[in-house]
Amino acid sequence: MIRAILFTTALALTAPAMAQQTMGADPAMSPATPQTAQPAAPAQPQGATPAQPAPAASVASIVDSEFPAYDANSDGQLDQSEFSRWMVALKSQEMKATGQQLPADQVTAWANGAFSTADADKSSMISKPELITYLSAGA
Repeated sequence: MIRAILFTTALALTAPAMAQQTMGADPAMSPATPQTAQPAAPAQPQGATPAQPAPAASVASIVDSEFPAYDANSDGQLDQSEFSRWMVALKSQEMKATGQQLPADQVTAWANGAFSTADADKSSMISKPELITYLSAGA
């Protein structure tokens, strides 16, 4: 679910650039040709799992921009409490968007499980590459 939020965010960030590239590549889309505005495709529902994993480059840019806000001690890695704070914030956004309610103990258990899964080298710390791999993997 968190991956779906990150995937949707990544798509929202890259959509304008992709649109510019598409418009510039098609001669039928030249400025001399009048165009009618087409509505944007609806965003993927927040609760759905993406059909394919989020592109690692998009996830990496989100992680790079958000990581410092959660790395409280600025050591370049997230300990369990730093990681959990980030994951709980993402889970809260997801639950708010879908109208779900989970008891705090279930959210904590979920965050602890996510930490164990993301900590690929079992160092009790999550590095940026580990976080990117975890968030980029298909659900």
